Amino acid sequence: MKKKILIRFLYLFLCLPGFSALAQESSEISTPPDGDNEKAEVSQWIGPVKISISYHSPRVHFKGAERTGHIWGELVQYGFFDDGFGPSKAMPWRAGANENTAITFSHDVKVEGRDLKAGTYALFLDVEKAGPWNWIFSNNSTGWGSYQYDPKNDALRIPASPTDAPFTEYLTYGFEDRLPASAVAFLQWENKRVPFKIEVPNVNDIYVAQIRKDLQSWPGFNYVNWQNAAQFCADNKVNLEEALVWADKAIKEPFRGTGPGREDFSTFQTKAAVLTAMGRESEADATMDKAMRLPATEAISIHQYAMRLLRAGKKEKAMEIFQFNFKQHPSEKFYTYVGLARGYTAMGDKEKAIKNWEIALQNVPEIQKPNKPTYEKALKDLKEK
Repeated sequence: MKKKILIRFLYLFLCLPGFSALAQESSEISTPPDGDNEKAEVSQWIGPVKISISYHSPRVHFKGAERTGHIWGELVQYGFFDDGFGPSKAMPWRAGANENTAITFSHDVKVEGRDLKAGTYALFLDVEKAGPWNWIFSNNSTGWGSYQYDPKNDALRIPASPTDAPFTEYLTYGFEDRLPASAVAFLQWENKRVPFKIEVPNVNDIYVAQIRKDLQSWPGFNYVNWQNAAQFCADNKVNLEEALVWADKAIKEPFRGTGPGREDFSTFQTKAAVLTAMGRESEADATMDKAMRLPATEAISIHQYAMRLLRAGKKEKAMEIFQFNFKQHPSEKFYTYVGLARGYTAMGDKEKAIKNWEIALQNVPEIQKPNKPTYEKALKDLKEK
Protein backbone atom coordinates (compact mmCIF):
# COMPACT_ATOMS: atom_id res chain seq x y z
CA MET A 1 0.00 0.00 0.00
CA LYS A 2 2.78 2.43 0.98
CA LYS A 3 4.59 1.63 -2.26
CA LYS A 4 1.49 2.52 -4.35
CA ILE A 5 1.09 5.84 -2.53
CA LEU A 6 4.77 6.70 -3.14
CA ILE A 7 4.46 5.90 -6.85
CA ARG A 8 1.34 8.11 -7.19
CA PHE A 9 3.14 10.96 -5.34
CA LEU A 10 6.16 10.74 -7.63
CA TYR A 11 3.91 10.76 -10.69
CA LEU A 12 2.21 13.95 -9.54
CA PHE A 13 5.59 15.57 -8.67
CA LEU A 14 7.03 14.78 -12.08
CA CYS A 15 4.10 16.50 -13.74
CA LEU A 16 4.53 19.76 -11.81
CA PRO A 17 5.36 22.84 -13.95
CA GLY A 18 9.05 23.61 -13.97
CA PHE A 19 10.05 20.10 -12.95
CA SER A 20 12.40 19.71 -15.92
CA ALA A 21 14.61 22.48 -14.57
CA LEU A 22 14.46 21.11 -11.06
CA ALA A 23 15.24 17.61 -12.25
CA GLN A 24 18.24 18.91 -14.15
CA GLU A 25 19.74 20.45 -11.02
CA SER A 26 19.10 17.39 -8.81
CA SER A 27 19.93 14.76 -11.42
CA GLU A 28 23.03 12.64 -10.91
CA ILE A 29 23.62 12.36 -14.66
CA SER A 30 24.83 15.02 -17.07
CA THR A 31 22.05 16.60 -19.14
CA PRO A 32 21.91 19.84 -21.14
CA PRO A 33 21.05 22.98 -19.15
CA ASP A 34 17.42 24.06 -19.14
CA GLY A 35 16.62 26.19 -22.19
CA ASP A 36 20.12 25.54 -23.58
CA ASN A 37 21.37 28.40 -21.40
CA GLU A 38 24.93 27.24 -21.07
CA LYS A 39 26.72 27.65 -17.77
CA ALA A 40 29.68 30.06 -17.68
CA GLU A 41 32.13 31.37 -15.16
CA VAL A 42 34.55 34.29 -15.15
CA SER A 43 37.18 35.16 -12.55
CA GLN A 44 39.40 38.15 -11.89
CA TRP A 45 42.14 38.74 -9.36
CA ILE A 46 42.64 42.09 -7.68
CA GLY A 47 46.09 41.48 -6.25
CA PRO A 48 45.65 38.44 -3.97
CA VAL A 49 41.85 38.77 -3.95
CA LYS A 50 39.86 36.49 -6.26
CA ILE A 51 36.40 37.38 -7.58
CA SER A 52 34.38 34.76 -9.48
CA ILE A 53 30.97 35.06 -11.16
CA SER A 54 29.09 31.87 -12.06
CA TYR A 55 26.01 32.18 -14.26
CA HIS A 56 23.86 30.66 -17.00
CA SER A 57 24.02 32.59 -20.26
CA PRO A 58 20.81 33.11 -22.30
CA ARG A 59 21.00 34.43 -25.85
CA VAL A 60 19.01 37.05 -27.71
CA HIS A 61 17.90 34.76 -30.54
CA PHE A 62 16.29 31.57 -29.25
CA LYS A 63 14.68 28.83 -31.35
CA GLY A 64 14.15 31.19 -34.27
CA ALA A 65 12.60 33.97 -32.19
CA GLU A 66 13.79 37.51 -32.99
CA ARG A 67 14.04 39.10 -29.57
CA THR A 68 16.24 42.07 -30.42
CA GLY A 69 14.63 45.14 -28.89
CA HIS A 70 12.46 42.98 -26.65
CA ILE A 71 14.91 42.11 -23.90
CA TRP A 72 14.80 45.04 -21.49
CA GLY A 73 11.38 45.70 -20.05
CA GLU A 74 9.84 42.68 -21.77
CA LEU A 75 11.79 39.43 -21.44
CA VAL A 76 13.53 41.02 -18.47
CA GLN A 77 10.70 42.76 -16.65
CA TYR A 78 10.99 46.14 -15.01
CA GLY A 79 11.05 46.45 -11.24
CA PHE A 80 10.12 43.68 -8.81
CA PHE A 81 7.59 41.40 -10.45
CA ASP A 82 5.40 38.40 -9.70
CA ASP A 83 5.51 35.74 -12.38
CA GLY A 84 3.00 33.58 -10.52
CA PHE A 85 5.46 30.82 -9.66
CA GLY A 86 7.17 30.40 -6.30
CA PRO A 87 6.57 32.09 -2.95
CA SER A 88 8.04 35.49 -3.85
CA LYS A 89 5.49 37.98 -5.16
CA ALA A 90 8.11 40.71 -5.73
CA MET A 91 11.22 39.28 -7.31
CA PRO A 92 14.13 40.92 -9.16
CA TRP A 93 15.76 39.48 -12.26
CA ARG A 94 18.23 36.69 -11.55
CA ALA A 95 20.78 38.48 -13.79
CA GLY A 96 21.15 35.39 -15.91
CA ALA A 97 19.17 32.20 -16.44
CA ASN A 98 18.29 29.06 -14.50
CA GLU A 99 19.69 28.94 -10.95
CA ASN A 100 21.01 32.02 -9.19
CA THR A 101 23.88 33.94 -10.65
CA ALA A 102 26.49 33.70 -7.91
CA ILE A 103 29.43 35.96 -7.13
CA THR A 104 32.24 34.94 -4.78
CA PHE A 105 34.82 37.13 -3.03
CA SER A 106 37.84 35.49 -1.41
CA HIS A 107 38.35 38.51 0.89
CA ASP A 108 36.38 41.47 2.17
CA VAL A 109 35.92 44.14 -0.51
CA LYS A 110 34.13 47.39 -1.22
CA VAL A 111 31.47 47.46 -3.93
CA GLU A 112 30.81 50.98 -5.17
CA GLY A 113 32.38 52.24 -1.96
CA ARG A 114 30.34 50.06 0.41
CA ASP A 115 31.70 47.19 2.50
CA LEU A 116 30.93 43.59 1.56
CA LYS A 117 32.28 40.60 3.47
CA ALA A 118 34.10 37.69 1.87
CA GLY A 119 31.77 34.92 0.75
CA THR A 120 29.35 33.83 -1.97
CA TYR A 121 26.24 35.84 -2.82
CA ALA A 122 23.35 35.52 -5.23
CA LEU A 123 23.53 38.40 -7.68
CA PHE A 124 20.21 39.95 -8.72
CA LEU A 125 19.42 43.02 -10.79
CA ASP A 126 16.49 45.35 -10.33
CA VAL A 127 15.86 46.73 -13.83
CA GLU A 128 13.95 50.02 -13.83
CA LYS A 129 12.21 51.87 -16.66
CA ALA A 130 13.11 55.24 -15.13
CA GLY A 131 15.76 56.00 -12.56
CA PRO A 132 18.78 53.94 -11.57
CA TRP A 133 18.90 50.17 -11.73
CA ASN A 134 20.04 48.32 -8.60
CA TRP A 135 22.44 45.44 -8.07
CA ILE A 136 21.39 43.20 -5.18
CA PHE A 137 23.81 40.91 -3.34
CA SER A 138 21.80 38.31 -1.44
CA ASN A 139 23.01 35.97 1.30
CA ASN A 140 20.73 33.29 -0.14
CA SER A 141 23.14 32.14 -2.85
CA THR A 142 21.86 28.61 -3.45
CA GLY A 143 18.38 29.27 -4.81
CA TRP A 144 17.06 28.39 -8.25
CA GLY A 145 16.22 31.66 -9.92
CA SER A 146 14.71 34.38 -7.75
CA TYR A 147 11.46 32.58 -7.02
CA GLN A 148 12.24 32.55 -3.30
CA TYR A 149 13.75 36.02 -3.17
CA ASP A 150 13.32 37.70 0.21
CA PRO A 151 14.71 41.20 0.86
CA LYS A 152 15.61 40.22 4.42
CA ASN A 153 18.48 38.22 2.89
CA ASP A 154 19.97 41.27 1.13
CA ALA A 155 23.58 41.84 2.10
CA LEU A 156 23.94 44.91 -0.10
CA ARG A 157 22.04 46.99 -2.63
CA ILE A 158 23.83 49.47 -4.86
CA PRO A 159 22.52 51.69 -7.66
CA ALA A 160 23.77 51.06 -11.19
CA SER A 161 23.70 53.09 -14.36
CA PRO A 162 23.25 51.04 -17.54
CA THR A 163 25.10 52.25 -20.62
CA ASP A 164 24.72 51.53 -24.31
CA ALA A 165 26.98 48.77 -25.59
CA PRO A 166 27.74 46.93 -28.83
CA PHE A 167 25.27 44.15 -29.61
CA THR A 168 26.04 41.06 -27.54
CA GLU A 169 24.20 37.86 -28.46
CA TYR A 170 25.02 35.91 -25.30
CA LEU A 171 24.62 37.37 -21.83
CA THR A 172 28.19 37.87 -20.67
CA TYR A 173 29.95 38.92 -17.49
CA GLY A 174 33.42 40.42 -17.55
CA PHE A 175 35.90 42.75 -15.89
CA GLU A 176 37.47 45.97 -17.13
CA ASP A 177 39.57 48.83 -15.74
CA ARG A 178 41.71 46.24 -13.97
CA LEU A 179 44.06 48.04 -11.57
CA PRO A 180 46.24 46.84 -8.66
CA ALA A 181 43.53 47.64 -6.08
CA SER A 182 40.28 47.68 -8.10
CA ALA A 183 38.36 46.42 -11.11
CA VAL A 184 34.97 47.06 -12.68
CA ALA A 185 32.70 44.04 -13.14
CA PHE A 186 29.95 44.25 -15.73
CA LEU A 187 27.01 42.40 -17.24
CA GLN A 188 26.59 42.89 -20.97
CA TRP A 189 23.66 41.65 -23.05
CA GLU A 190 21.91 42.76 -26.21
CA ASN A 191 22.64 46.52 -26.25
CA LYS A 192 23.25 47.25 -22.56
CA ARG A 193 26.19 47.12 -20.17
CA VAL A 194 25.62 47.36 -16.40
CA PRO A 195 28.81 47.85 -14.30
CA PHE A 196 29.78 47.89 -10.65
CA LYS A 197 33.18 48.77 -9.19
CA ILE A 198 35.00 46.46 -6.80
CA GLU A 199 37.81 47.83 -4.64
CA VAL A 200 40.33 46.28 -2.27
CA PRO A 201 41.59 49.31 -0.33
CA ASN A 202 43.77 47.17 1.96
CA VAL A 203 45.33 45.14 -0.86
CA ASN A 204 48.88 45.65 0.42
CA ASP A 205 47.91 44.52 3.91
CA ILE A 206 46.51 41.33 2.39
CA TYR A 207 49.76 40.82 0.49
CA VAL A 208 51.74 41.29 3.70
CA ALA A 209 49.57 38.78 5.57
CA GLN A 210 50.15 36.21 2.84
CA ILE A 211 53.87 36.99 2.66
CA ARG A 212 54.15 36.52 6.42
CA LYS A 213 52.45 33.13 6.09
CA ASP A 214 54.65 32.14 3.13
CA LEU A 215 57.85 32.94 5.01
CA GLN A 216 56.90 30.49 7.73
CA SER A 217 56.98 27.63 5.22
CA TRP A 218 59.43 26.50 2.55
CA PRO A 219 60.05 29.96 1.00
CA GLY A 220 61.49 31.03 4.36
CA PHE A 221 64.57 28.88 3.77
CA ASN A 222 65.73 31.22 0.98
CA TYR A 223 67.19 34.58 1.97
CA VAL A 224 65.97 36.07 -1.33
CA ASN A 225 62.35 35.68 -0.24
CA TRP A 226 63.03 37.61 2.98
CA GLN A 227 64.71 40.31 0.92
CA ASN A 228 61.81 40.47 -1.56
CA ALA A 229 59.33 40.69 1.30
CA ALA A 230 61.22 43.61 2.85
CA GLN A 231 61.55 45.34 -0.53
CA PHE A 232 57.81 45.05 -1.15
CA CYS A 233 57.09 46.77 2.16
CA ALA A 234 59.66 49.49 1.44
CA ASP A 235 58.26 50.16 -2.03
CA ASN A 236 54.72 50.44 -0.67
CA LYS A 237 55.61 52.02 2.71
CA VAL A 238 53.72 49.39 4.72
CA ASN A 239 54.64 47.14 7.66
CA LEU A 240 58.04 48.82 7.94
CA GLU A 241 59.07 47.70 11.43
CA GLU A 242 58.64 44.05 10.51
CA ALA A 243 60.17 44.72 7.09
CA LEU A 244 63.37 45.85 8.81
CA VAL A 245 63.50 42.51 10.62
CA TRP A 246 62.98 40.72 7.32
CA ALA A 247 65.76 42.75 5.69
CA ASP A 248 68.16 41.81 8.50
CA LYS A 249 67.21 38.15 8.12
CA ALA A 250 68.08 38.35 4.42
CA ILE A 251 71.54 39.57 5.46
CA LYS A 252 72.26 37.38 8.51
CA GLU A 253 69.77 34.51 8.46
CA PRO A 254 67.18 32.95 7.90
CA PHE A 255 68.57 29.46 8.67
CA ARG A 256 72.09 28.96 9.93
CA GLY A 257 74.00 26.42 7.91
CA THR A 258 71.16 25.44 5.60
CA GLY A 259 69.74 28.71 4.27
CA PRO A 260 72.11 31.46 5.36
CA GLY A 261 71.58 35.12 4.58
CA ARG A 262 73.93 37.03 2.34
CA GLU A 263 75.86 40.23 2.91
CA ASP A 264 75.95 41.80 -0.52
CA PHE A 265 75.13 45.10 -2.18
CA SER A 266 71.59 43.98 -3.02
CA THR A 267 70.56 42.91 0.48
CA PHE A 268 72.10 46.01 2.07
CA GLN A 269 70.34 48.17 -0.50
CA THR A 270 66.99 46.63 0.47
CA LYS A 271 67.66 47.35 4.14
CA ALA A 272 68.54 50.95 3.23
CA ALA A 273 65.26 51.22 1.27
CA VAL A 274 63.31 50.18 4.36
CA LEU A 275 65.21 52.68 6.52
CA THR A 276 64.55 55.42 3.97
CA ALA A 277 60.83 54.60 3.97
CA MET A 278 60.92 54.91 7.76
CA GLY A 279 62.52 58.35 7.51
CA ARG A 280 65.82 57.14 8.98
CA GLU A 281 67.97 58.71 6.26
CA SER A 282 71.28 58.77 8.13
CA GLU A 283 71.05 55.05 8.90
CA ALA A 284 70.12 54.35 5.29
CA ASP A 285 73.17 56.29 4.07
CA ALA A 286 75.42 54.41 6.50
CA THR A 287 74.03 51.09 5.25
CA MET A 288 74.67 52.03 1.62
CA ASP A 289 78.16 53.22 2.46
CA LYS A 290 78.86 49.78 3.92
CA ALA A 291 77.32 48.13 0.83
CA MET A 292 79.52 50.12 -1.56
CA ARG A 293 82.65 49.10 0.32
CA LEU A 294 82.00 45.36 0.21
CA PRO A 295 84.82 43.69 -1.78
CA ALA A 296 82.39 42.03 -4.20
CA THR A 297 80.42 45.18 -5.03
CA GLU A 298 80.74 45.98 -8.73
CA ALA A 299 81.06 49.39 -10.35
CA ILE A 300 77.74 49.02 -12.17
CA SER A 301 75.87 48.54 -8.87
CA ILE A 302 77.32 51.73 -7.41
CA HIS A 303 76.65 53.56 -10.68
CA GLN A 304 72.97 52.52 -10.66
CA TYR A 305 72.62 53.62 -7.03
CA ALA A 306 74.04 57.05 -7.86
CA MET A 307 71.74 57.34 -10.86
CA ARG A 308 68.72 56.72 -8.64
CA LEU A 309 69.88 59.51 -6.37
CA LEU A 310 70.32 61.78 -9.39
CA ARG A 311 66.79 61.04 -10.63
CA ALA A 312 65.51 61.80 -7.14
CA GLY A 313 67.04 65.28 -7.35
CA LYS A 314 69.91 64.55 -4.93
CA LYS A 315 72.63 65.71 -7.33
CA GLU A 316 75.26 66.54 -4.68
CA LYS A 317 74.94 63.12 -3.05
CA ALA A 318 74.91 61.44 -6.47
CA MET A 319 78.09 63.29 -7.48
CA GLU A 320 79.75 62.12 -4.28
CA ILE A 321 78.89 58.49 -5.13
CA PHE A 322 80.06 58.83 -8.75
CA GLN A 323 83.44 60.10 -7.50
CA PHE A 324 83.66 57.31 -4.94
CA ASN A 325 82.97 54.74 -7.68
CA PHE A 326 85.77 56.22 -9.80
CA LYS A 327 88.27 55.87 -6.95
CA GLN A 328 87.00 52.45 -5.85
CA HIS A 329 87.27 50.95 -9.35
CA PRO A 330 90.24 52.61 -11.09
CA SER A 331 90.46 49.91 -13.77
CA GLU A 332 86.82 50.31 -14.84
CA LYS A 333 86.70 52.56 -17.92
CA PHE A 334 83.01 52.86 -18.78
CA TYR A 335 80.54 53.06 -15.87
CA THR A 336 82.80 55.21 -13.76
CA TYR A 337 83.31 57.73 -16.57
CA VAL A 338 79.62 57.71 -17.57
CA GLY A 339 78.79 58.40 -13.93
CA LEU A 340 81.17 61.34 -13.77
CA ALA A 341 79.76 62.67 -17.06
CA ARG A 342 76.22 62.48 -15.68
CA GLY A 343 77.25 63.98 -12.38
CA TYR A 344 79.19 66.92 -13.84
CA THR A 345 76.31 67.61 -16.25
CA ALA A 346 73.91 67.83 -13.32
CA MET A 347 76.33 70.10 -11.44
CA GLY A 348 76.65 72.40 -14.46
CA ASP A 349 80.35 71.68 -15.18
CA LYS A 350 80.12 71.32 -18.95
CA GLU A 351 83.85 71.02 -19.62
CA LYS A 352 84.42 68.10 -17.24
CA ALA A 353 81.20 66.44 -18.38
CA ILE A 354 82.34 66.49 -22.04
CA LYS A 355 85.77 65.15 -21.12
CA ASN A 356 84.30 62.17 -19.26
CA TRP A 357 81.74 61.44 -21.98
CA GLU A 358 84.52 61.23 -24.56
CA ILE A 359 86.48 58.73 -22.48
CA ALA A 360 83.37 56.65 -21.76
CA LEU A 361 82.49 56.48 -25.48
CA GLN A 362 85.93 55.05 -26.21
CA ASN A 363 85.26 52.18 -23.80
CA VAL A 364 81.68 51.09 -24.42
CA PRO A 365 81.37 47.38 -23.45
CA GLU A 366 79.67 44.95 -25.78
CA ILE A 367 76.53 44.75 -23.63
CA GLN A 368 76.09 48.54 -23.89
CA LYS A 369 76.69 48.83 -27.65
CA PRO A 370 72.92 49.10 -28.43
CA ASN A 371 72.80 52.20 -26.20
CA LYS A 372 75.81 53.91 -27.79
CA PRO A 373 73.69 56.24 -29.99
CA THR A 374 71.99 57.54 -26.83
CA TYR A 375 75.33 58.30 -25.22
CA GLU A 376 76.59 59.98 -28.40
CA LYS A 377 73.49 62.15 -28.49
CA ALA A 378 73.99 63.17 -24.86
CA LEU A 379 77.53 64.32 -25.71
CA LYS A 380 76.37 66.10 -28.86
CA ASP A 381 73.60 67.94 -27.00
CA LEU A 382 76.05 69.00 -24.33
CA LYS A 383 78.50 70.40 -26.86
CA GLU A 384 75.75 72.33 -28.67
CA LYS A 385 74.43 74.07 -25.59
